[in-house]
Amino acid sequence: ASKENAERKELHRKIWAIADAVRGAVDGWDFKQYILGILFYRFISEHMADYFDHAEHEAGDLEFRYADLSDQEAERDFKPGTV
Repeated sequence: ASKENAERKELHRKIWAIADAVRGAVDGWDFKQYILGILFYRFISEHMADYFDHAEHEAGDLEFRYADLSDQEAERDFKPGTV
């Protein structure tokens, strides 16, 4: 939980840094759409990881964490049934 809090704080810090860097250079509506797209991607990513974790835990692999897989492992093992 503390790692998640640290990651969340770091994400907030980076978002504010980006906002400060582009303030005035980008229309507010355009910037809002960009940020909402990123947040939606994160939402989908976290929910997919939770879904895969839950399925593996139900199958008996209680140590499984989708987030720990390499990109190659995730594509090989999960992409065919996901897309």
